[in-house]
Amino acid sequence: MLRTALRNVLAHKARLVMTALAVMLGVAFVSGTLVFGDTVAGAFRGASAKNLDGVAVAVQDNGTTAEPEAKPGAFRTALDDKLARRIAELPGAESVRPTVNGRATLAAKDGDPVNADADWHNLAVNYAPGKDGKDPLYPLTKGRAPASAGELALDAKTAEKAGYRIGDTVRFATDGPALTKKLVGLVSTDDPRVTAGGTLAVFDTATAQKLFTAPGFYDEITVRAGSGTDESKLTADVRAQLPQDGAATATSGQALAAQQSRDIAQNTGALTKALLVFAGIALFVGVFIIANTFTMLIAQRTREIALLRAVGASRKQVVRSVLVEAALLGLAASAAGFALGLGIAYVLPSLLNAGGAGLPDGPLVISPAALVWSLAVGVVVTVFAAWLPSRKAARIAPVEAMSTVDAAPAPRSLKVRNVLGALLVVGGMPFMVYVAGLKKPAEVDLLTALFGAGLFLVGLIVLAPLLSRPFIALTGRLTERLYGVSGKLAKENALRNPRRTAATASALMIGLCLITGLTVAAQSADRAVAAEATTGLAADYRISNSAYRGIEADAAQKVARVPGVSVAAPVASAMGQTAGGYLHLTGADPGTLGKVTDLRFTAGALTDIGPGKVALSQELAKERGLVVGDTFKAELGGRFVDGARKGATEKTFTVVGVFEKNRTVEEALGTLDDVLPYAMDKRLDEVLVKADGGASASSLDGKIRDALGNSPLLKVQDRDQIVAQETGAVGTVLNMMYGLLGMAVLIAVLGVVNTLAMSVFERTREIGMLRAIGLDRAGIRQMVRLESVIICLFGAALGIGSGIFLAWLNSGVAGGGLPAYETVLPWLRLGLFVVLALVVGVLAAIWPARRAARMDVLGAVHSV
Repeated sequence: MLRTALRNVLAHKARLVMTALAVMLGVAFVSGTLVFGDTVAGAFRGASAKNLDGVAVAVQDNGTTAEPEAKPGAFRTALDDKLARRIAELPGAESVRPTVNGRATLAAKDGDPVNADADWHNLAVNYAPGKDGKDPLYPLTKGRAPASAGELALDAKTAEKAGYRIGDTVRFATDGPALTKKLVGLVSTDDPRVTAGGTLAVFDTATAQKLFTAPGFYDEITVRAGSGTDESKLTADVRAQLPQDGAATATSGQALAAQQSRDIAQNTGALTKALLVFAGIALFVGVFIIANTFTMLIAQRTREIALLRAVGASRKQVVRSVLVEAALLGLAASAAGFALGLGIAYVLPSLLNAGGAGLPDGPLVISPAALVWSLAVGVVVTVFAAWLPSRKAARIAPVEAMSTVDAAPAPRSLKVRNVLGALLVVGGMPFMVYVAGLKKPAEVDLLTALFGAGLFLVGLIVLAPLLSRPFIALTGRLTERLYGVSGKLAKENALRNPRRTAATASALMIGLCLITGLTVAAQSADRAVAAEATTGLAADYRISNSAYRGIEADAAQKVARVPGVSVAAPVASAMGQTAGGYLHLTGADPGTLGKVTDLRFTAGALTDIGPGKVALSQELAKERGLVVGDTFKAELGGRFVDGARKGATEKTFTVVGVFEKNRTVEEALGTLDDVLPYAMDKRLDEVLVKADGGASASSLDGKIRDALGNSPLLKVQDRDQIVAQETGAVGTVLNMMYGLLGMAVLIAVLGVVNTLAMSVFERTREIGMLRAIGLDRAGIRQMVRLESVIICLFGAALGIGSGIFLAWLNSGVAGGGLPAYETVLPWLRLGLFVVLALVVGVLAAIWPARRAARMDVLGAVHSV
């Protein structure tokens, strides 16, 4: 029986190639994801190891000693020059490197900001030379190190990206106003944030301290140990030098490396798991193709199997023969899939970095576990898919098998299948109905929705043979009317074996269902976010800081003097503590705010707001049990020390109004004078601008920037840009989902090709008879093509219909608590999906149709 299994694999190479491709693509997704995860983790570890190379102890400031309103150059930490000198004098300390860390966003030579939307990757550090005059962390590649307040160095890639050369004047911003310094050198770095698309600016230590801490103060101190030094003892000695109030901590290099390794594993593991979900979908689609292929192969070999049974083969031997054949096929396809997965793992980091993922560079890491899991998954999936067909083969009676080639499924089996499918569909409905009415879904609700949708989708797959008959009969009438005999034959061929048709269409259905559901949910969320982004906003422009560090308190006055500006309304915010919990208090001038916003009051009015008088949102007023006329106390400002707020100011506010919540004012609204003194760094959050009717959008944008110093951190957005920023992430995620689910659709296409090709082989004599009685080659090609289109349209109807239904029923989760969320059907994209199904049907039929048309008439008629 083993020799028989080997012979069958070799005898049906052409018929199994599409199945092998389906397994190969699914395994490629799995292996690519596993190798990608190992590669990214290895790259992060490698970069971290280089940064920690030779570091025995790292001393870091906890931020508890910093003044809450410290200005640039006055941010004192627990790490100063005195502490650095004491640590350097410890036995075993070979060298000490004090570090100043900050962020600086550059303007390119053409004036455009560089990486402003990912400011956290725009690093700024001090150049700390050792005894040899060089900084090992940032080795110079060209020029010299910065040595005075008017100089800086850049990472070589940053300089190339921004278009700067040594000697150029570089414009940048650290927190607000634009600064300029001369570029004197280029350095290299292994920091993954920079290598993945960020920027690096290097200053001399004194300049870095003025920009980010204070003269003589640092963010971190790293210690290198001399040879033979006990790292644990050195760490203990360093800890003994630290302030006793816990303002700083000392961590050994080994402990720091271990913690970073754990963090890397956790962060990369989440991404790997997400990608493995899509790999599982691709493999799930492949199961249909594999099961379909083996079912058809067994149907074609019924006489052979009957003969084996007649000469003494037992049922178990027949089952084992089919499973061995599947295992061999799965092993070969999995090996090819693993090799293809290496290519996926190689290009995936670049694709993700193009979307701003921030992944570091590194060589491919191919672990034995990735290879074993890839091969195991491919073989197990293939054997599992072939198990039911193998049991069917074992039940074939020798006499019955020799008298027929392909028996229709028993009516009873279809009835049992239909009942099971109906139960699964009905069983999934309660879960989705429950989440449909949720206003604020939690993570467990998402799992509930997925479970219900999974039951519904599996039930639909089980019911697919029943649903195929009326759809194909209806579609067949159209093909028969348009294409005559070829259309009628295509309909009859599709109806001949509803199980096979359903299995082929189900593979396409799964991909289109997920794509449609995601598209509907994303489009609906996009509309809701766009609506909320401008709800209550009547301004033409919003001015803010791209790094969320606020803008100068006098920015509104400067903007108001710009020609073409009608109103400039400053907006600030502060966090407060009340008896009922935290309070997000927005401050503005009621007179100007009313001209740039459309606040809707249910009690009181905007003009009632004044010193000590605030308006609350409906949600907050209901939650705290406050009405117009009530008073409450709030602690504003200060900072948290050991879990308690220190230095806060207690103020009493009177409620004078209640308004509908919007994006500009979320919880509470007071005067600017009541809020600005307690805002972070006493800065404005934004300035809302109303333009004169005749003001040009492009010219006004530039004038506003010039009036505020044209800092690279300055963000001036019109209403369209505000909406684009709010909804941009939805489109990015959706496009990524399309790419990941595209693998499942590709596998489904292979399934259609495979089914049609094997169906043509089954009908060799039938096709020969059709040719003999007058149907020409063009008619044969048209028949196969129409059959493919009918099957793909059936899969599209199920997929698109179920995707819309699931997106609508799970709107409570898909909306994510968005009040404006309503299910919106993107008709254009849905139409494109239908066209995609038609194209898939036509393309999938090319090879099977040509093969059928080229058959020799006499040979086909006499085939057995």
